[in-house]
Amino acid sequence: MATEAEGEGARHAVVIGQGLMGCDIAAIFLAGGWRVTGVEPERAAWPRCLDRVRSSLAQLGADPEKVEHLFLVAALEEVGFADAACVVEAVPENLDLKRRVFAELDRLVPPGVPIGSNSSGLRITDIAEGCATRSRMANLHFFLPAHLVPGVEVVRGEHTDPETCDRLAAIMAALGRKPIRVARDVPGFLANRIQHALMREAFAVIDQGLATAEDVDAAVRYAFGFRYVAAGPILQKELAGLETQLAAARAIYPTLCNDTEPSPTLARLVAEGKLGTKSGEGFRPWPPEVAARERERYERVLLAAAKLLAEEE
Repeated sequence: MATEAEGEGARHAVVIGQGLMGCDIAAIFLAGGWRVTGVEPERAAWPRCLDRVRSSLAQLGADPEKVEHLFLVAALEEVGFADAACVVEAVPENLDLKRRVFAELDRLVPPGVPIGSNSSGLRITDIAEGCATRSRMANLHFFLPAHLVPGVEVVRGEHTDPETCDRLAAIMAALGRKPIRVARDVPGFLANRIQHALMREAFAVIDQGLATAEDVDAAVRYAFGFRYVAAGPILQKELAGLETQLAAARAIYPTLCNDTEPSPTLARLVAEGKLGTKSGEGFRPWPPEVAARERERYERVLLAAAKLLAEEE
């Protein structure tokens, strides 16, 4: 593990929270030649963090030994913020917790250094409420697994200076990420709003007995979703013809689910503790060896898809 003095001359990023997302975000910066200070209060978790970062670096095609430029500390007060060029918060999705972290960052981080929150749904406007320097705070939303999914949402809050978003987007682009600019601070930002519209209908067809979970997955992976690696939904419809989309929309939209409450099937599974791979069962059983094999396959396919997209750049 590096000391703060090592990697002198490299740009310095601070990543707060070293769960899966935080470790993978740290790996992105390390692979790009930055040095990173990672804040993780649980010292017992540090070996696991380092192992995850090494693995993520290897998947990115970078030298796993770049983990030597990751410096882990247990508290924000131990971070040398003086030369930080970027700060990313990746603590659990809890508004009170994030507000406490941002209140400390407001005080500790030198003025002008951009601060991003990796919140997946909480608004930066709410997280940064009361912060004197909230103009340099924005959402910087990565998608799990962060090091393999190229897209990163850069969301402007109600008080965010546009220059903050410009700087964060430039940093992400230089690290090989695909910045996705979101002009307003709404729940779910951009990608999750589109994704949850899909998920509402996906769960609804299961509730209605139209299809099984397996068939829903197959319909997305091997039919319309298969095309999304090559073209997003708007471009795909332009290639096909917008008049076809209009006609289909008029026929289909009246029958789509527009419930404002989550799926009953989803709510029941969660109430029963059937959360998916983390609990050993969801729509299907997940023995540990099966879950590990499926996760490995998932990450391998994501990596191949990311390489295909990178070849287009």
